[in-house]
Order: sequence, then structure tokens, then C-alpha cells
Amino acid sequence: MFRALDGGGAKQSIDVDGRRVQVRAGIPLAIALLEAGVIPFRKTPVSGEPRAPVCLMGVCFECRVAVDGRSGVQACMIEVADGMSVRISSGDALAGDDADV
Repeated sequence: MFRALDGGGAKQSIDVDGRRVQVRAGIPLAIALLEAGVIPFRKTPVSGEPRAPVCLMGVCFECRVAVDGRSGVQACMIEVADGMSVRISSGDALAGDDADV
């Protein structure tokens, strides 16, 4: 689906729902998750509809995940960090899904 244009660079390891994933260093978390095939990022609490990033610039709020225990983090607005722990929402308030945005 998504692939890096340069195809290389330093790698970091992050944890996504208990699974270790190797990602490129220095990129936004949302891009790293997309490149790793992590879709959807969350599901709405009311209907359970899957959601994924739309804008990648902090406007749409569809990329909200829990990062290192902090819920509602916009993955497009933070850089990946080695050892980062990411949890994908299953429709509960874990990733800040208390309202459909």
C-alpha cells in the first residue's frame, strides 16, 4: 500500500497492540503505521465503523490512537520513537473515541 520513496534509512522498533513493528526513524507515527499496514487506526464507538487518516496534518482527528498509555493522540502529529507502545482503538474510549468527529 504505502512504501518509502527512499526505501531505506534508520529503523526503530515500536509495539503495536503487542506486536513488534520495525518502522523508519524520524517520520510521523501515522505514516509509520500506514507503511506497516496497520489499518484501521480506530473504530467509532457508536457504529464500529473503521477509521484511518484522511488529512495527515492534524485536522481530521481520524488517526487517534493511544501512545504510551496516553489516549486520543493524533498519530500524524507525533514522531515515532524507539520502543513506543501504540494501541489501536476497538470502539471504546481508549483512543479518544468518545464522539464521532
